[in-house]
Amino acid sequence: MTETPADTDFSADLALALRLADAADSESLPRFDASDLQISTKADRSHVTDADLATERALRSVLAEERPSDGIFGEEFGLEGDARRQWIIDPIDGTANFMRGVPLWGTMISLAVDGVPQVGVVSMPALGRRWWASTGAGAWTAAHSGPRRLETSAVASLDDAAVSFQSITQWADAGHLPDLLRVADRVWRDRAYGDVYSYMLLAEGRLEMVAEFDVKEYDIAAAVPIVREAGGMFTSFDGADSISERSALATNGILHGEFLTLTHAND
Repeated sequence: MTETPADTDFSADLALALRLADAADSESLPRFDASDLQISTKADRSHVTDADLATERALRSVLAEERPSDGIFGEEFGLEGDARRQWIIDPIDGTANFMRGVPLWGTMISLAVDGVPQVGVVSMPALGRRWWASTGAGAWTAAHSGPRRLETSAVASLDDAAVSFQSITQWADAGHLPDLLRVADRVWRDRAYGDVYSYMLLAEGRLEMVAEFDVKEYDIAAAVPIVREAGGMFTSFDGADSISERSALATNGILHGEFLTLTHAND
């Protein structure tokens, strides 16, 4: 059993999160595009696969051994234990892609302290990619020559900005379709890359804004420290510094205020 590190030093937590990502990859990747993948429908009508369940069970098993005093909040099995130091897990973000054989899915692992994500790891094994960060230690991704530090873009004009909006239906259901159309009309390029991959592209400096609605903590927590440590900003759609507002707005930081103004022009 490993002792819980001090809340100002997250190096041991990050090392554990990376080991958790290894465990997740070993569960999820062999089931990707499997002909016998088992799929069921949850109460909210979203899909869940046997890989989602097995992956979250594997992560909870490691955490029970390594961090028995920490809490856990996972998409598939809910809340467990103390919430002050809480591991927030999405075993497969992008289940729809996973079950259709589209490689844009990944495991999201975060440690939040008092509701603030301090450690984040995103692993997308079907792409052979991984990203990670902890507060004060920068954001990183794996490269052929070794770890490469991430930086958000220096784009300072909406005219040159690229954005990912996740889906038209999502914005429409949230009552923000006019705002999306205003953004698309104002920026250089708009695309729906989807799910966690959009945030990683932002952290790599390839996008300037990602926004979405109807998100739970496990949908975004791991992305928060990665985006912030890369130099970006991550708030709710209304600008609140919270992961529990059911919306997200992530930017390169430079354009955060302008995107908030643009998306709330009719408020």
